[in-house]
Amino acid sequence: MELEYIRELIYPRRCPICEKIVLPKGKKICSVCKKKLIYVEEPCCKKCGKPVAQKEQEYCFDCYKKQFHYDFGMALFVYDQTMKDSITAFKFHGKKEYADFYVEEMVERLGKKILEKQPDVLIPVPIHPKKKQVRGFNQAELLASGLSKKLEIPINCKLLLRTKNTIPQKQLNNKERLKNLERAFTISVQGWKEKKIYRHIMLVDDIYTTGSTIEACSKVLQASQMTKVSFVSLCIGKGY
Repeated sequence: MELEYIRELIYPRRCPICEKIVLPKGKKICSVCKKKLIYVEEPCCKKCGKPVAQKEQEYCFDCYKKQFHYDFGMALFVYDQTMKDSITAFKFHGKKEYADFYVEEMVERLGKKILEKQPDVLIPVPIHPKKKQVRGFNQAELLASGLSKKLEIPINCKLLLRTKNTIPQKQLNNKERLKNLERAFTISVQGWKEKKIYRHIMLVDDIYTTGSTIEACSKVLQASQMTKVSFVSLCIGKGY
């Protein structure tokens, strides 16, 4: 606690939304900025957890159209412009400390639900080593590590590898996204040796929109006889 206090004095925590120094000390977000965030609430798609318009609607438009290989998913925030700006700063401008707030909220809002699903392990969606070298970290790994510590669920950052340095998904349409991720992921050699250990893998990522990335990971894991795959994401898109 003393070290944390000294660190706060030297490097005061900044709000993950407005980037100003957070007051009072000890908080991780401005009170005003927190009110801008839109949390995912029911009714939600039974498959991906995306908000839907009516209670009677079991699945979102995307999950009606597609046959995803994962079992289910859940998310914390609606991916609007506020969270888009926050995640951009987090990923591309070195704001690693934002993960503290993200994880705290994920545990508060989704922790019980995650534990009820009884995942054997959390696996962050990997990024290519070249991207990780440039960025300095994998944002999904920071989220998964925080969740692992708070919820006491094992984490494995070595099982799933990204072997193809793909172009950013946001630049592509639906079909292009799927093609872009073909053979992008693989199981590590060590992972093959341990492949029967996990009955339920929960993937962790920062953003879920069309589901292309989670789908690509799920297919690789299921092909390795790890049949139950789910995911939890920081944000999820409304549309599609």
